[in-house]
Amino acid sequence: MKARYRYRCYPTPSQKLALAKLFGCVRVVWNDSLGFCISEYIGGQKKPKNAELQKQFITQAKKLEEREWLSEVSAVPLQQSLNDLEQAYQNFFNSCKGKRQGQKVKPPRFKKRKSKQSARFTKLGFSIKGEKVYLAKVGKLKVVWTRELPSEPSSVTIIKDSSDRYFLSFVVEVQPEVLPSSDSSVGIDLGISTFATLSNGQKIKAPKPLKERIRKLKKLSKSLSRKTQGSKRHEFYRKRLAKLHAKLADTRTDFLHKLSTQLIRENQTIVLEDLNVSGMVRNSKLSRAISDLGWRRFRTFLEAKSEKYGRDFRVIDRWEPTSKTCSCCGFQIGKLDLSIREWICLNCGTSHDRDINAATNILVAGGLSETLNGRGGSIRLSQDSSTQRSVNPPEFKQLSIFDWLE
Repeated sequence: MKARYRYRCYPTPSQKLALAKLFGCVRVVWNDSLGFCISEYIGGQKKPKNAELQKQFITQAKKLEEREWLSEVSAVPLQQSLNDLEQAYQNFFNSCKGKRQGQKVKPPRFKKRKSKQSARFTKLGFSIKGEKVYLAKVGKLKVVWTRELPSEPSSVTIIKDSSDRYFLSFVVEVQPEVLPSSDSSVGIDLGISTFATLSNGQKIKAPKPLKERIRKLKKLSKSLSRKTQGSKRHEFYRKRLAKLHAKLADTRTDFLHKLSTQLIRENQTIVLEDLNVSGMVRNSKLSRAISDLGWRRFRTFLEAKSEKYGRDFRVIDRWEPTSKTCSCCGFQIGKLDLSIREWICLNCGTSHDRDINAATNILVAGGLSETLNGRGGSIRLSQDSSTQRSVNPPEFKQLSIFDWLE
């Protein structure tokens, strides 16, 4: 399996100038080709092939007076830029035809100068020489090696983010590392006030970096909006705001990486609930809090690390009534408001913490059987991981509020 290893690098002033030329050339080649493809589509023509685009906007463009500066940079990242454009169009076409799963992929967009910049080199355009990395027509970059590369990289991408930080991202081939088997399994219920509640009763709180620095973010955003675009003060505050956003993202990513790694190492099976995050963020009252937590990214980390370390990762259906089903006897109550954090089962009288009860039901719905809180009940699970509850004793029936008033 392939993985990315990213390292911070520190180019010299002359190398920064060379990288700025490289990013500009890559951006121009992409935008020229994309604009030509759009004009051909408007004219009723098919999308040109990748070979035709490379010949027209790289080979022939270097001979033109207005594009002769394309020869000042390596041709490898220019070719890879058009390869990426071809892949972007293929993903868009496959999504329109229903051949690609997941959300609909939008067509390629033009690249902007102020956003994140990147350029990819294949083996012909880079080499690792000691503690430094050589890029064609850029030079040897100083790299902070935080860990060793597991194998020889097939490509490297030089990245400059909005806060003017430079990174090198290597694509390497890694072998799955199977961890020692464990007897423990865990169900995870994700929430807002508490990021994750585990089926063993443990509650994990998130750092919530946006909530902690929301006042500073508003202040910088307000200061930036008052500056004239294109002025030095506008660029100064834009970088300050970009650095703050980078710090928020790094804090969130660090927390998610550490938590996902801990869960993978301690448990053989991890069960998570399928959440409609894209739909939940449309709630204007909860969108900021949900976006600050990173639920979807947490699931992505668990999926990737479970595959890498030989763990079993399962996702249950989002419509499973985990919060309002008694994990002791299987009795299901009616509507449960979000403000109710604890409730008592009308059938067996067990007092439940809403989140811990939901995490336990998630573990059960994931296909893992266990005794129901020592009350003699058991859970029978079919091969398709659907939950079939058998409580014996006691037997119960669906009760209404009027039955308790009699």
